[in-house]
Amino acid sequence: MYESPIRDPLVTGGKDYHQISEDICAPLEARKFSKMWYFILWLSISAMCFGGWALYITITQGIGAWGVNNTVCWGWGIINFVWWIGIGHAGTAFSIFLLVLRQRWRTSINRSAEAMTVFAILCASLYPIAHMGRIWVCYFVFPYPNARGPLWVNFNSPLLWDVFAIGTYVLASSTFWYLGMLPDFATIRDRATTKIRKSIYGFLSFGWDGSARTWLRFESLSSILAGLAAALVVSVHSIISMDFATSVIYGWHTTIFPPYFVVGAIFSGFAMVLTLMIIVRRAFNFQDYVTNSHLNAITKILVFISLIMGTGYTTEIFLSWYSGNEYEFFVFFHNRISGDYALPYWTMIVCNAIIPQLFWFKKIRKNLTIVFIISLIINIGMWFERFVIVVTSLSKDYLPANWWEYKPTVVEMGIFIGTLGFFVFGLLLFLRYLPVIAISEVKGVLKPGKKPEGH
Repeated sequence: MYESPIRDPLVTGGKDYHQISEDICAPLEARKFSKMWYFILWLSISAMCFGGWALYITITQGIGAWGVNNTVCWGWGIINFVWWIGIGHAGTAFSIFLLVLRQRWRTSINRSAEAMTVFAILCASLYPIAHMGRIWVCYFVFPYPNARGPLWVNFNSPLLWDVFAIGTYVLASSTFWYLGMLPDFATIRDRATTKIRKSIYGFLSFGWDGSARTWLRFESLSSILAGLAAALVVSVHSIISMDFATSVIYGWHTTIFPPYFVVGAIFSGFAMVLTLMIIVRRAFNFQDYVTNSHLNAITKILVFISLIMGTGYTTEIFLSWYSGNEYEFFVFFHNRISGDYALPYWTMIVCNAIIPQLFWFKKIRKNLTIVFIISLIINIGMWFERFVIVVTSLSKDYLPANWWEYKPTVVEMGIFIGTLGFFVFGLLLFLRYLPVIAISEVKGVLKPGKKPEGH
Protein backbone atom coordinates (compact mmCIF):
# COMPACT_ATOMS: atom_id res chain seq x y z
CA MET A 1 0.00 0.00 0.00
CA TYR A 2 1.39 3.39 -0.99
CA GLU A 3 1.74 5.90 1.81
CA SER A 4 2.28 9.54 0.94
CA PRO A 5 5.22 11.25 2.66
CA ILE A 6 4.52 13.47 5.63
CA ARG A 7 5.05 17.17 5.01
CA ASP A 8 7.67 19.04 6.93
CA PRO A 9 6.30 20.69 10.09
CA LEU A 10 5.49 24.39 9.79
CA VAL A 11 6.82 25.06 13.30
CA THR A 12 9.89 23.18 14.51
CA GLY A 13 11.77 23.02 17.79
CA GLY A 14 9.07 21.36 19.89
CA LYS A 15 7.21 24.62 20.56
CA ASP A 16 4.03 24.88 22.58
CA TYR A 17 1.53 27.75 22.60
CA HIS A 18 3.23 29.59 25.45
CA GLN A 19 6.67 29.31 23.88
CA ILE A 20 5.38 30.77 20.61
CA SER A 21 4.13 33.87 22.45
CA GLU A 22 7.41 34.15 24.32
CA ASP A 23 9.57 33.91 21.20
CA ILE A 24 7.62 36.30 18.98
CA CYS A 25 7.02 38.88 21.70
CA ALA A 26 10.64 38.84 22.85
CA PRO A 27 11.87 41.51 20.36
CA LEU A 28 8.96 43.78 21.32
CA GLU A 29 9.62 43.47 25.04
CA ALA A 30 13.39 43.90 24.85
CA ARG A 31 14.52 47.13 26.51
CA LYS A 32 17.51 47.48 24.21
CA PHE A 33 17.86 46.60 20.58
CA SER A 34 21.01 45.56 18.73
CA LYS A 35 23.59 48.10 17.62
CA MET A 36 23.03 47.00 14.03
CA TRP A 37 19.37 48.09 14.29
CA TYR A 38 20.40 51.57 15.41
CA PHE A 39 23.07 51.77 12.72
CA ILE A 40 20.62 50.87 9.95
CA LEU A 41 18.10 53.30 11.47
CA TRP A 42 20.68 56.08 11.23
CA LEU A 43 21.42 55.17 7.60
CA SER A 44 17.72 55.20 6.71
CA ILE A 45 17.21 58.62 8.33
CA SER A 46 20.24 59.96 6.45
CA ALA A 47 18.79 58.61 3.19
CA MET A 48 15.44 60.26 3.96
CA CYS A 49 17.20 63.59 4.59
CA PHE A 50 18.94 63.29 1.22
CA GLY A 51 15.59 62.48 -0.38
CA GLY A 52 13.98 65.45 1.36
CA TRP A 53 16.64 67.74 -0.11
CA ALA A 54 16.03 66.30 -3.60
CA LEU A 55 12.28 66.74 -3.19
CA TYR A 56 12.82 70.35 -2.07
CA ILE A 57 14.88 71.03 -5.20
CA THR A 58 12.15 69.47 -7.33
CA ILE A 59 9.47 71.66 -5.75
CA THR A 60 11.43 74.91 -5.90
CA GLN A 61 13.07 74.47 -9.31
CA GLY A 62 10.57 72.21 -11.07
CA ILE A 63 10.93 69.04 -13.10
CA GLY A 64 13.75 70.70 -15.02
CA ALA A 65 16.00 69.58 -12.17
CA TRP A 66 15.43 66.03 -13.40
CA GLY A 67 17.13 64.50 -16.42
CA VAL A 68 13.90 64.32 -18.42
CA ASN A 69 13.63 66.31 -21.63
CA ASN A 70 11.19 66.77 -24.49
CA THR A 71 11.86 63.28 -25.82
CA VAL A 72 12.21 61.27 -22.62
CA CYS A 73 9.45 62.95 -20.65
CA TRP A 74 9.27 60.00 -18.25
CA GLY A 75 12.39 59.01 -16.34
CA TRP A 76 13.27 57.69 -12.92
CA GLY A 77 10.05 59.13 -11.52
CA ILE A 78 7.82 56.71 -13.44
CA ILE A 79 10.38 53.89 -13.36
CA ASN A 80 10.57 53.93 -9.57
CA PHE A 81 6.84 54.48 -9.21
CA VAL A 82 6.08 51.26 -11.11
CA TRP A 83 8.91 49.44 -9.29
CA TRP A 84 7.54 50.35 -5.86
CA ILE A 85 4.00 49.42 -6.90
CA GLY A 86 5.33 46.04 -7.99
CA ILE A 87 7.00 45.44 -4.63
CA GLY A 88 3.80 46.58 -2.95
CA HIS A 89 1.95 43.73 -4.64
CA ALA A 90 3.89 41.19 -2.62
CA GLY A 91 2.20 41.34 0.74
CA THR A 92 -1.35 41.49 -0.50
CA ALA A 93 -0.81 38.87 -3.19
CA PHE A 94 1.18 36.66 -0.83
CA SER A 95 -1.31 36.81 2.04
CA ILE A 96 -4.55 36.88 0.10
CA PHE A 97 -3.93 34.36 -2.66
CA LEU A 98 -2.39 31.88 -0.25
CA LEU A 99 -5.22 32.49 2.23
CA VAL A 100 -7.84 31.83 -0.45
CA LEU A 101 -5.94 28.70 -1.53
CA ARG A 102 -5.68 27.52 2.12
CA GLN A 103 -1.90 27.41 2.13
CA ARG A 104 -1.08 27.21 5.83
CA TRP A 105 2.65 27.81 5.35
CA ARG A 106 1.87 31.49 4.77
CA THR A 107 1.27 32.05 8.49
CA SER A 108 4.89 32.79 9.40
CA ILE A 109 5.50 35.17 6.52
CA ASN A 110 2.29 37.05 5.76
CA ARG A 111 2.66 39.69 8.50
CA SER A 112 6.02 40.98 7.27
CA ALA A 113 4.87 40.81 3.66
CA GLU A 114 1.80 42.91 4.44
CA ALA A 115 3.90 45.51 6.27
CA MET A 116 6.24 45.68 3.31
CA THR A 117 3.24 46.32 1.06
CA VAL A 118 2.05 49.32 3.04
CA PHE A 119 5.46 51.03 3.11
CA ALA A 120 6.12 50.30 -0.58
CA ILE A 121 2.79 51.80 -1.63
CA LEU A 122 3.51 54.92 0.43
CA CYS A 123 6.87 55.24 -1.36
CA ALA A 124 5.18 54.82 -4.74
CA SER A 125 2.49 57.41 -3.99
CA LEU A 126 5.14 60.13 -3.66
CA TYR A 127 6.17 59.96 -7.32
CA PRO A 128 2.94 60.97 -9.11
CA ILE A 129 2.64 63.99 -6.81
CA ALA A 130 6.26 65.02 -7.32
CA HIS A 131 6.00 64.46 -11.07
CA MET A 132 3.29 67.11 -11.30
CA GLY A 133 5.93 69.76 -10.71
CA ARG A 134 3.49 71.83 -8.66
CA ILE A 135 2.80 69.71 -5.62
CA TRP A 136 0.55 72.34 -4.07
CA VAL A 137 -2.11 71.67 -6.73
CA CYS A 138 -2.07 67.90 -6.37
CA TYR A 139 -5.67 68.01 -5.22
CA PHE A 140 -6.65 68.76 -8.83
CA VAL A 141 -6.50 65.03 -9.59
CA PHE A 142 -9.24 64.19 -7.09
CA PRO A 143 -12.79 64.22 -8.50
CA TYR A 144 -14.72 66.28 -5.98
CA PRO A 145 -17.24 69.13 -6.39
CA ASN A 146 -15.33 72.35 -6.92
CA ALA A 147 -15.69 75.94 -8.11
CA ARG A 148 -13.03 75.77 -10.83
CA GLY A 149 -15.58 76.08 -13.59
CA PRO A 150 -15.10 73.76 -16.55
CA LEU A 151 -11.81 72.37 -15.15
CA TRP A 152 -12.51 68.76 -14.24
CA VAL A 153 -10.62 65.50 -14.19
CA ASN A 154 -10.66 63.36 -17.30
CA PHE A 155 -12.34 60.09 -16.42
CA ASN A 156 -11.07 58.57 -19.68
CA SER A 157 -7.47 58.97 -18.55
CA PRO A 158 -5.67 55.96 -17.05
CA LEU A 159 -3.69 58.44 -14.94
CA LEU A 160 -6.88 59.34 -13.09
CA TRP A 161 -7.61 55.69 -12.50
CA ASP A 162 -4.13 55.40 -11.01
CA VAL A 163 -5.38 57.74 -8.29
CA PHE A 164 -8.38 55.51 -7.61
CA ALA A 165 -6.30 52.32 -7.80
CA ILE A 166 -3.51 53.46 -5.50
CA GLY A 167 -5.91 55.05 -3.01
CA THR A 168 -8.04 51.93 -2.85
CA TYR A 169 -4.97 49.71 -2.66
CA VAL A 170 -3.49 51.64 0.26
CA LEU A 171 -6.79 51.54 2.14
CA ALA A 172 -7.40 47.83 1.51
CA SER A 173 -3.82 46.73 2.26
CA SER A 174 -3.47 48.75 5.46
CA THR A 175 -6.91 47.63 6.66
CA PHE A 176 -6.12 43.96 5.99
CA TRP A 177 -2.74 44.33 7.68
CA TYR A 178 -4.10 46.09 10.76
CA LEU A 179 -7.12 43.85 11.31
CA GLY A 180 -4.89 40.80 11.11
CA MET A 181 -2.87 42.12 14.06
CA LEU A 182 -5.83 42.56 16.42
CA PRO A 183 -5.41 39.17 18.19
CA ASP A 184 -1.68 39.78 18.53
CA PHE A 185 -2.20 43.26 19.95
CA ALA A 186 -4.43 41.69 22.58
CA THR A 187 -1.69 39.17 23.41
CA ILE A 188 0.88 41.95 23.85
CA ARG A 189 -1.64 43.93 25.91
CA ASP A 190 -2.17 41.01 28.29
CA ARG A 191 1.59 40.54 28.66
CA ALA A 192 2.34 44.24 29.21
CA THR A 193 4.01 45.15 32.49
CA THR A 194 3.54 48.93 32.32
CA LYS A 195 0.35 51.00 32.22
CA ILE A 196 1.45 52.97 29.16
CA ARG A 197 2.23 49.86 27.18
CA LYS A 198 -1.00 48.20 28.28
CA SER A 199 -3.01 51.30 27.31
CA ILE A 200 -1.41 51.65 23.87
CA TYR A 201 -1.81 48.02 22.85
CA GLY A 202 -5.22 47.90 24.53
CA PHE A 203 -6.35 50.75 22.30
CA LEU A 204 -4.86 49.10 19.22
CA SER A 205 -6.56 45.78 20.00
CA PHE A 206 -10.04 47.39 19.88
CA GLY A 207 -11.16 45.51 22.98
CA TRP A 208 -10.39 42.06 21.64
CA ASP A 209 -11.65 39.46 24.13
CA GLY A 210 -10.83 36.21 22.30
CA SER A 211 -14.37 34.86 22.54
CA ALA A 212 -15.76 32.39 19.98
CA ARG A 213 -18.04 35.09 18.57
CA THR A 214 -15.10 37.47 18.13
CA TRP A 215 -13.04 34.82 16.34
CA LEU A 216 -15.95 33.94 14.07
CA ARG A 217 -16.43 37.56 13.03
CA PHE A 218 -12.69 38.01 12.62
CA GLU A 219 -12.32 35.03 10.30
CA SER A 220 -15.41 35.99 8.29
CA LEU A 221 -14.13 39.53 7.81
CA SER A 222 -10.68 38.26 6.79
CA SER A 223 -12.22 36.05 4.11
CA ILE A 224 -14.34 38.90 2.77
CA LEU A 225 -11.40 41.31 2.63
CA ALA A 226 -9.25 38.65 0.99
CA GLY A 227 -11.83 38.10 -1.74
CA LEU A 228 -12.16 41.82 -2.43
CA ALA A 229 -8.44 42.51 -2.39
CA ALA A 230 -7.62 39.56 -4.67
CA ALA A 231 -9.32 41.35 -7.56
CA LEU A 232 -7.63 44.58 -6.49
CA VAL A 233 -4.17 43.05 -6.85
CA VAL A 234 -4.87 42.26 -10.50
CA SER A 235 -6.64 45.52 -11.30
CA VAL A 236 -4.10 47.93 -9.81
CA HIS A 237 -1.14 46.91 -11.92
CA SER A 238 -3.37 46.36 -14.94
CA ILE A 239 -4.44 50.00 -14.69
CA ILE A 240 -0.81 51.10 -14.41
CA SER A 241 0.01 49.09 -17.53
CA MET A 242 -2.74 51.01 -19.35
CA ASP A 243 -0.70 54.19 -18.85
CA PHE A 244 1.62 52.64 -21.41
CA ALA A 245 -0.58 50.33 -23.50
CA THR A 246 -3.19 52.94 -24.43
CA SER A 247 -0.55 55.13 -26.05
CA VAL A 248 0.68 54.84 -29.64
CA ILE A 249 4.34 54.60 -28.64
CA TYR A 250 6.06 51.60 -30.17
CA GLY A 251 7.19 49.11 -27.56
CA TRP A 252 4.20 50.01 -25.38
CA HIS A 253 1.13 49.59 -27.57
CA THR A 254 0.55 45.90 -26.94
CA THR A 255 -2.20 43.83 -25.35
CA ILE A 256 0.29 41.70 -23.42
CA PHE A 257 1.06 44.57 -21.03
CA PRO A 258 -1.70 44.04 -18.39
CA PRO A 259 -0.87 40.38 -17.55
CA TYR A 260 2.81 41.12 -18.18
CA PHE A 261 2.80 43.90 -15.56
CA VAL A 262 0.78 41.90 -13.02
CA VAL A 263 3.09 38.88 -13.23
CA GLY A 264 6.16 41.14 -13.05
CA ALA A 265 4.78 42.87 -9.96
CA ILE A 266 4.17 39.57 -8.19
CA PHE A 267 7.65 38.42 -9.26
CA SER A 268 9.47 41.42 -7.77
CA GLY A 269 7.23 41.42 -4.70
CA PHE A 270 7.84 37.77 -3.86
CA ALA A 271 11.57 38.30 -4.34
CA MET A 272 11.48 41.17 -1.84
CA VAL A 273 9.51 39.00 0.60
CA LEU A 274 12.21 36.36 0.31
CA THR A 275 14.91 38.97 0.96
CA LEU A 276 13.10 40.35 4.01
CA MET A 277 12.29 36.97 5.56
CA ILE A 278 15.88 35.75 5.30
CA ILE A 279 16.97 38.89 7.17
CA VAL A 280 14.22 38.55 9.81
CA ARG A 281 14.99 34.87 10.24
CA ARG A 282 18.64 35.58 10.90
CA ALA A 283 18.18 38.74 13.01
CA PHE A 284 15.61 37.32 15.44
CA ASN A 285 16.61 33.64 15.39
CA PHE A 286 13.23 32.66 13.97
CA GLN A 287 14.54 29.51 12.27
CA ASP A 288 11.83 27.48 14.03
CA TYR A 289 9.08 29.63 12.51
CA VAL A 290 10.50 30.67 9.14
CA THR A 291 11.87 27.27 8.25
CA ASN A 292 13.77 26.10 5.19
CA SER A 293 10.47 24.70 3.91
CA HIS A 294 8.93 28.17 3.90
CA LEU A 295 11.81 29.67 1.94
CA ASN A 296 11.88 26.64 -0.36
CA ALA A 297 8.21 27.20 -1.21
CA ILE A 298 8.87 30.84 -2.17
CA THR A 299 11.81 29.88 -4.39
CA LYS A 300 9.60 27.36 -6.23
CA ILE A 301 7.05 30.08 -6.87
CA LEU A 302 9.79 32.41 -8.13
CA VAL A 303 11.18 29.88 -10.59
CA PHE A 304 7.68 29.34 -12.00
CA ILE A 305 7.02 33.07 -12.38
CA SER A 306 10.48 33.49 -13.94
CA LEU A 307 9.41 31.11 -16.70
CA ILE A 308 6.34 33.28 -17.31
CA MET A 309 8.53 36.38 -17.46
CA GLY A 310 10.84 34.70 -19.98
CA THR A 311 7.82 33.76 -22.06
CA GLY A 312 6.65 37.38 -21.97
CA TYR A 313 10.03 38.68 -23.14
CA THR A 314 10.11 36.13 -25.97
CA THR A 315 6.55 36.98 -26.99
CA GLU A 316 7.41 40.67 -27.26
CA ILE A 317 10.40 39.96 -29.49
CA PHE A 318 8.43 37.58 -31.69
CA LEU A 319 5.52 39.98 -32.14
CA SER A 320 7.81 42.88 -33.02
CA TRP A 321 9.44 40.72 -35.72
CA TYR A 322 6.22 39.10 -36.96
CA SER A 323 4.30 42.39 -37.18
CA GLY A 324 6.50 43.62 -40.03
CA ASN A 325 6.35 47.12 -38.57
CA GLU A 326 9.72 48.77 -39.05
CA TYR A 327 9.30 51.11 -36.06
CA GLU A 328 8.38 48.26 -33.70
CA PHE A 329 11.28 46.26 -35.09
CA PHE A 330 13.66 49.19 -34.52
CA VAL A 331 12.67 49.60 -30.85
CA PHE A 332 13.30 45.97 -29.98
CA PHE A 333 16.17 44.97 -32.25
CA HIS A 334 18.11 48.23 -32.59
CA ASN A 335 17.42 50.03 -29.32
CA ARG A 336 17.04 47.16 -26.84
CA ILE A 337 18.64 43.93 -28.01
CA SER A 338 21.44 45.99 -29.55
CA GLY A 339 22.23 49.69 -29.48
CA ASP A 340 22.52 52.23 -26.69
CA TYR A 341 20.34 50.31 -24.21
CA ALA A 342 21.59 46.79 -24.86
CA LEU A 343 23.25 46.57 -21.42
CA PRO A 344 20.08 47.36 -19.41
CA TYR A 345 18.06 45.03 -21.65
CA TRP A 346 20.35 42.03 -21.26
CA THR A 347 20.71 42.76 -17.55
CA MET A 348 16.93 42.46 -17.35
CA ILE A 349 16.93 39.18 -19.29
CA VAL A 350 19.73 37.60 -17.25
CA CYS A 351 18.41 38.72 -13.84
CA ASN A 352 14.75 37.84 -14.44
CA ALA A 353 14.69 34.92 -16.87
CA ILE A 354 18.00 33.09 -16.50
CA ILE A 355 19.47 33.39 -12.99
CA PRO A 356 16.21 32.41 -11.16
CA GLN A 357 16.33 29.09 -13.03
CA LEU A 358 19.09 28.11 -10.61
CA PHE A 359 16.28 27.44 -8.13
CA TRP A 360 15.61 24.19 -10.00
CA PHE A 361 18.59 22.76 -8.12
CA LYS A 362 17.90 21.63 -4.57
CA LYS A 363 21.42 22.45 -3.41
CA ILE A 364 20.93 26.06 -4.52
CA ARG A 365 17.60 26.32 -2.71
CA LYS A 366 19.17 25.02 0.51
CA ASN A 367 22.03 27.55 0.43
CA LEU A 368 20.45 30.63 2.01
CA THR A 369 23.36 32.88 1.06
CA ILE A 370 22.87 32.12 -2.63
CA VAL A 371 19.09 32.38 -2.25
CA PHE A 372 19.48 35.81 -0.65
CA ILE A 373 21.77 37.02 -3.46
CA ILE A 374 19.40 35.75 -6.16
CA SER A 375 16.45 37.50 -4.49
CA LEU A 376 18.38 40.78 -4.66
CA ILE A 377 19.33 40.11 -8.29
CA ILE A 378 15.66 39.62 -9.20
CA ASN A 379 14.70 43.00 -7.76
CA ILE A 380 17.60 44.64 -9.61
CA GLY A 381 16.46 42.94 -12.80
CA MET A 382 12.87 44.10 -12.31
CA TRP A 383 14.09 47.66 -11.86
CA PHE A 384 15.96 47.41 -15.16
CA GLU A 385 12.81 46.02 -16.77
CA ARG A 386 10.93 49.20 -15.88
CA PHE A 387 13.90 51.27 -17.09
CA VAL A 388 13.92 49.45 -20.44
CA ILE A 389 10.17 49.82 -20.93
CA VAL A 390 10.06 53.53 -20.07
CA VAL A 391 13.26 54.90 -21.56
CA THR A 392 13.97 52.89 -24.72
CA SER A 393 10.61 53.64 -26.34
CA LEU A 394 10.91 57.37 -25.63
CA SER A 395 14.58 58.06 -26.30
CA LYS A 396 14.34 57.65 -30.08
CA ASP A 397 11.15 58.82 -31.77
CA TYR A 398 10.31 59.35 -35.45
CA LEU A 399 12.59 62.39 -35.82
CA PRO A 400 16.31 61.54 -35.41
CA ALA A 401 17.06 65.17 -34.56
CA ASN A 402 15.15 64.63 -31.29
CA TRP A 403 17.08 61.53 -30.25
CA TRP A 404 18.63 61.85 -26.83
CA GLU A 405 20.19 59.46 -24.35
CA TYR A 406 18.51 59.72 -20.97
CA LYS A 407 20.71 60.18 -17.91
CA PRO A 408 19.25 60.74 -14.42
CA THR A 409 20.40 63.66 -12.31
CA VAL A 410 21.45 63.70 -8.67
CA VAL A 411 17.99 65.02 -7.78
CA GLU A 412 16.24 62.00 -9.29
CA MET A 413 18.67 59.65 -7.59
CA GLY A 414 18.16 61.51 -4.32
CA ILE A 415 14.39 61.03 -4.36
CA PHE A 416 14.83 57.32 -5.04
CA ILE A 417 17.37 56.99 -2.23
CA GLY A 418 14.97 58.87 0.03
CA THR A 419 12.17 56.39 -0.70
CA LEU A 420 14.54 53.52 0.01
CA GLY A 421 15.37 55.17 3.33
CA PHE A 422 11.70 55.59 4.18
CA PHE A 423 11.00 51.96 3.27
CA VAL A 424 13.79 50.69 5.52
CA PHE A 425 12.83 53.14 8.29
CA GLY A 426 9.24 51.89 8.27
CA LEU A 427 10.34 48.28 8.37
CA LEU A 428 12.70 48.96 11.28
CA LEU A 429 9.90 50.51 13.31
CA PHE A 430 7.66 47.59 12.39
CA LEU A 431 10.28 45.10 13.57
CA ARG A 432 10.69 47.00 16.84
CA TYR A 433 7.12 47.72 17.90
CA LEU A 434 4.82 45.28 16.08
CA PRO A 435 4.74 41.45 15.99
CA VAL A 436 6.79 40.33 13.00
CA ILE A 437 5.04 36.95 12.85
CA ALA A 438 1.31 36.41 13.33
CA ILE A 439 1.18 34.83 16.79
CA SER A 440 -2.40 33.61 16.57
CA GLU A 441 -1.99 32.16 13.08
CA VAL A 442 1.22 30.32 13.92
CA LYS A 443 -0.52 28.76 16.92
CA GLY A 444 -3.26 27.66 14.54
CA VAL A 445 -0.89 25.49 12.50
CA LEU A 446 0.15 23.47 15.57
CA LYS A 447 -1.80 20.27 15.88
CA PRO A 448 -3.79 20.51 19.15
CA GLY A 449 -4.03 17.47 21.31
CA LYS A 450 -0.67 16.09 20.22
CA LYS A 451 2.57 16.16 22.12
CA PRO A 452 4.85 18.92 20.77
CA GLU A 453 7.80 17.83 18.70
CA GLY A 454 10.85 16.97 20.79
CA HIS A 455 8.94 16.07 23.98
